[in-house]
This record gives sequence, C-alpha cells and structure tokens, in this order.
Amino acid sequence: QVQLVESGGGLVQAGGSLRLSCEASGGTFSSYAMAWFRQGPGKEREFVAAISRSGSTRYAGSVRGRATISRDNAKNTVYLQMNSLKPEDTAVYFCAADRLWVNPTSTREYDYWGQGTQVTVSS
Repeated sequence: QVQLVESGGGLVQAGGSLRLSCEASGGTFSSYAMAWFRQGPGKEREFVAAISRSGSTRYAGSVRGRATISRDNAKNTVYLQMNSLKPEDTAVYFCAADRLWVNPTSTREYDYWGQGTQVTVSS
C-alpha cells in the first residue's frame, strides 16, 4: 500500500510560482508512474502532468510550458514546478501513483492518491 503526502500549496499572486512536492511511502517509489491532477471549485478532477518510471513526461495543454514535473527516486518524491500562475490554476492539487503507463492522463489509471494540497492564485 502506497501512501502519498502532498505539500507546497498556498496563496500566490498571478504570475508567481510554486513548487509542489509529493512524498511516497510504503512501496518501491521507482516502480511507480506518478502524476498530478487538480480539482477546481465545482469542477471535475483533471490531469495536469505525469512522469513515467523512466522519466517520460506528459502535460495538459493548459499548463504546457508553465509546468515541469520531475522525480527524485532517492527521496521518494515527485515535484510539480508551476510558473506564470493564473487564477484559473486555483484548485486542490492531488498526487497519484500507479505501476502502469497505459493512459497516464486518466484518473482511472491510478490506484493511489494523496489528500491534496490547496493552491490559490489571486488576480
């Protein structure tokens, strides 16, 4: 059983940056594909970025060029660096993990989820 704990959220002004972290425990971190999703007020959970075990990455169009996902297997941690933040980036950001890399943009791919961290971008 993998446990995921996100951190790094907060309140930031539009145009600012944040780095989210997700620390995993309870499993072999390097065996898992990792991803970030977000859920804004009144919205469905949506894909943000994913990184495979080998380091391949995928990004949602809405964040491409502004977000960078990375992983540090020695620290059992995946990161999401978000730059040029916009008010529409306001959401709870969730970390997810799964052994597969079949459809990494789908919530249905992932077996393990964190509790989320709130990101609020003020205009």
